Amino acid sequence: MSEIPRGRSETHDGDAHLLRYVMDLPHPLPVVWAAVASPEGLPGWLCEADPLEPRLGGKVTLRWLNSDTEVSGRVTAWDPDVVAEYTVGPSHGRIRFHLEPGSGGDGSTVLRFTNEFRGSAEYRLDCLAGWHEHFERLAAALDGHPSDWRDWSPERWRHLRELYERDEAPWPKWEP
Repeated sequence: MSEIPRGRSETHDGDAHLLRYVMDLPHPLPVVWAAVASPEGLPGWLCEADPLEPRLGGKVTLRWLNSDTEVSGRVTAWDPDVVAEYTVGPSHGRIRFHLEPGSGGDGSTVLRFTNEFRGSAEYRLDCLAGWHEHFERLAAALDGHPSDWRDWSPERWRHLRELYERDEAPWPKWEP
């Protein structure tokens, strides 16, 4: 799978989390937009979106294809080809995709992703691993290999979860 940079997170007020990912995808902006902001593109790497009303205030329901998770809400930001933001049930909160042309004029796209939600520190690590795996799947889908959700298993997620947890572990105390 593609090399996706590690996500970062901030925690405020004990259980309010903000996850951030930034990745440079070697695909033109309209192709990436279709993958992150259309009912046709989302199932190839993330979930079904039905309905997805592509306008500010529009209805959105996201159904994950590797679990029984379903969340509904509203489109809370919509700037075609630039920003798609969905605010859905409390477990997934605010999900924002911001696209911009890549540097160098090579037709690439920079995806800036944020996810704001409330939950435990453990759930934050679960989400970091989950989004990371989904972004690997996005890269594969953009390369012409959409996810076959019938073959999904949690091994990759578990591995990523362990890596994010290891990053959180305190450093051993050094004593001279």
